[in-house]
Amino acid sequence: MDLNYAGLKERHRRERERWPAAHSLRVHRSLSWLKAAETRRSDSDGRFIFLWIAFNAAYAVQIDDGGRLSERLAFRTFLRRLIDRDPTGRIANLVWQEFGASIRGLLENRYVFQDYWDFQNGLTTEEEWKRRFVNANRAAKRALAAQQTGSVLGIVLSRIYTLRNQLVHGGATWGGGTNREQLRDCLRFMEHLVPLVIDVLMDSPHEIWGPVAFPVVD
Repeated sequence: MDLNYAGLKERHRRERERWPAAHSLRVHRSLSWLKAAETRRSDSDGRFIFLWIAFNAAYAVQIDDGGRLSERLAFRTFLRRLIDRDPTGRIANLVWQEFGASIRGLLENRYVFQDYWDFQNGLTTEEEWKRRFVNANRAAKRALAAQQTGSVLGIVLSRIYTLRNQLVHGGATWGGGTNREQLRDCLRFMEHLVPLVIDVLMDSPHEIWGPVAFPVVD
């Protein structure tokens, strides 16, 4: 089966009657945004945003205000669970065999490190953001060396989340030329990660993934 919208949607149609309704809805929503991303081949900004929404749809749960998780914690928790349910190691293979160079490039890119932007906005000092950058990258490289897939993915997605915030909150110009390098690397990674996430998610329909956010209401 091809890991694209058409192949994954065919599997969804074939298997969804045997799944809990909430799981089918989660996969359906994620696939709809993957389809939207695949239709915007000439629009890198739009493709990246749609891929992030597809990823978000896969892991999003509704949590009451008393125990609301941050989004970073939510997707890190989801990824750890997903890796545990990937016995053939396809997610690990994505990290270690296909994208080692891209991951290292993202780690060295200050423009996807939130503390750099905090410094630009006067929220921290230049010395402090640089210290945090060095320490964060040391921790990431230790995780890379130890092949700790969940930790590495969490770190990479946190960097990608910074770019997501920049675009979604209007901190960049559509089609602009100032964020192309990081957008290229983040987009390339998400184009391969998101279909794989959906496919592995479909492998475990009877796991408790939590209630979907914003359930369908008649």
